[in-house]
Amino acid sequence: MKNNTKLGAVLAVLGVLTGLVILYLMAAQYNLVIDAKTAAGRTDEATSVTITYAVLGWIGIAAGAIWAAVLYGFVRKEKWAWFWGTVAATIQLLVGFFPAVPAMDSNLPAPTLIVFVAAAVMWFGMLMIGGVKWKVILLTFIAGLAYVLTFMDGVAPISKYTTSHDNPFWNGMYVMLQQVSWWGAAAWAVFIFAVLKKKNWAIPVGIFAGAMSMMAGFPLGINNALYEVHRFSLFLPAPLISLGLVIYLLLPGTHKLLREWNAA
Repeated sequence: MKNNTKLGAVLAVLGVLTGLVILYLMAAQYNLVIDAKTAAGRTDEATSVTITYAVLGWIGIAAGAIWAAVLYGFVRKEKWAWFWGTVAATIQLLVGFFPAVPAMDSNLPAPTLIVFVAAAVMWFGMLMIGGVKWKVILLTFIAGLAYVLTFMDGVAPISKYTTSHDNPFWNGMYVMLQQVSWWGAAAWAVFIFAVLKKKNWAIPVGIFAGAMSMMAGFPLGINNALYEVHRFSLFLPAPLISLGLVIYLLLPGTHKLLREWNAA
């Protein structure tokens, strides 16, 4: 499958169509989910949906436009096409997955999962066309999990901010940590792209991304587990995976793997 520009062009057409589907689905789901949350008395969650769905819709539609450029690249047999296809698919993975969570929580259909499945096919397809080694694919896949989960850690503080005004300290913490999680998610995406582009600065970026995820996720997760839900917190998977990735990035074997990949 390496350098298969015909397959790449087919996947790029799918990516453009997926961008149009995102436009339709996000517009259709936007007020539907907000109204369902409001009717259930969860105006705090309605607020988080109002902000998060808009952000995801913007970047998801932009990813569809990236696919148009990628299609041009594959038709012209350009070497850069598979990488930018990976970028677009990485964005669409997040856009397809997260909106399903509040929708299913409100017992509504989750049609954006169609986008998630299509994006997963396109993501792995781009890496195969690019000739990426399976160990590098595994590393970037796990980093992709950290990317999605860290983004999700930045969503809940939006709603928690609106319900915590009686606790000034944690109200302030939710404000401080919300964007830290989203910046950490963006850093994990940059790490994935840096590894695929064989950049020597990929490991420092990964350490930064992991640190951001942990600095936001562990305080939120520990407080949520001990004082709110009294069980394992859903804030914790992102910092735990990030911790594991940071440890892995510090190992000599990882440095050797990336050196060999960069020299390939």
